Amino acid sequence: MTSGWTRRTASALVAALLCALLCVISLGPAGVGRAGAVPVPTGPSPVFTTPVTDHCPHKVGTPPAVDESEVVAPGSTTPPSLPVPTPAIGGDDLSYCGVVADPAAGPVPPRLTSAGWLIADLDSGHVLAAKDPHGRYRPASTIKVLLALIVLDELDLDATVVPTAEDWSTEGDSCGMGPGGHYTVRDLLTGLVMVSGNDCANALARELGGVETTLEKMNERARELGAADTRAASPSGLDAAGMSSSPYDLALIFRAAMAQETFRELIAKPTFRFPGYPRRPDVPGDKDHPAYDMYSSNRLLVDGYPGMLGGKTGYTDDARKTFVGAAERDGRRILIVQMFGLSVEGDMYSDQAREMFEYGFRTGPDVTVGRLVEPTGDEAAEPPARRAASSSDSHLASSGSDTASPMSVRVLIGLVSALAAVILLLLGLRLFGRR
Repeated sequence: MTSGWTRRTASALVAALLCALLCVISLGPAGVGRAGAVPVPTGPSPVFTTPVTDHCPHKVGTPPAVDESEVVAPGSTTPPSLPVPTPAIGGDDLSYCGVVADPAAGPVPPRLTSAGWLIADLDSGHVLAAKDPHGRYRPASTIKVLLALIVLDELDLDATVVPTAEDWSTEGDSCGMGPGGHYTVRDLLTGLVMVSGNDCANALARELGGVETTLEKMNERARELGAADTRAASPSGLDAAGMSSSPYDLALIFRAAMAQETFRELIAKPTFRFPGYPRRPDVPGDKDHPAYDMYSSNRLLVDGYPGMLGGKTGYTDDARKTFVGAAERDGRRILIVQMFGLSVEGDMYSDQAREMFEYGFRTGPDVTVGRLVEPTGDEAAEPPARRAASSSDSHLASSGSDTASPMSVRVLIGLVSALAAVILLLLGLRLFGRR
């Protein structure tokens, strides 16, 4: 009886394990990558659960809008989704939509509320860790960094700009431009990157030839940088149909801006005295509006985070919170990007940024899960996997959503081998029981 029970049990176990083996094989390498064998744990959060993006919900388009800001005018059409590059720009592992990181670098920061984020070495271009790096999200005011690049290339910083009613009535954050005020391009550019002035964005776009011309220039520059997930639909970052970027793209854009000395100077200013304007005779009881000290919206800079070089904040109802910035420590400069995130009780967005910087500074010089492509030559256009996936790729704890990384293949082989060994052992026990 004991022998019969062993044979029946062994037979059942063999059948079950064979089914499990077939399931694993049917998943294939890509299935293992998507199923979660590879994401790096982010730790529990008692307040907020980090959005799950492993199934690539934003690979093609941005999250659904929560308001009517992207409703197109009658007779107009919504812009089509941008093409998805294959392979992923920056390396195959950056096609993965969950967390991609090197396990040897330790766990990534817990309690990050952003659906997409990225940490990189600003100088080497090594991507140190990321979550949904090519996911399409609305950039909000972080897209102003792209506008700043165009301004720095084309406008005289000392030129005078005459404001219009359209400037000071622009929706959203404002620096306080007014009629009769005397402003230079430098004043407006400072207001643009420091306090996210939409009035400054509107005036600068007019100086560049108008909104449509400015958007064409911004999008052309994005292509030159290799930012294939990016389409500027407004110079200021206000939500509009077709607006899109990604953590990877914002890193490319900010890295290009930080290569310019003037941008580094302006983005590092915690305060700036913005010009005023005389009283408005068309407003009863109005008084003169003197110059005033405005303060950076970058809380890390204002709070004195050690080594903070500067950063650009953003927010709209559809984009949620966004941020891109850089800090330096012991000669090393780290860049971070946050998109589609929130401040929650006990976990401010700036606190999450601090943790991302600290993770970046803790990583060793050889850690890399991808790279930021260069803006010149053929680098941004060629299939990046040819150079990104070199000998260092074999230790990555990630995989693309469509193709498997070396780690995924090893996980699959290990599972199959283990199941095969168990099956052989049970078959041997069954034969032994028949004697």
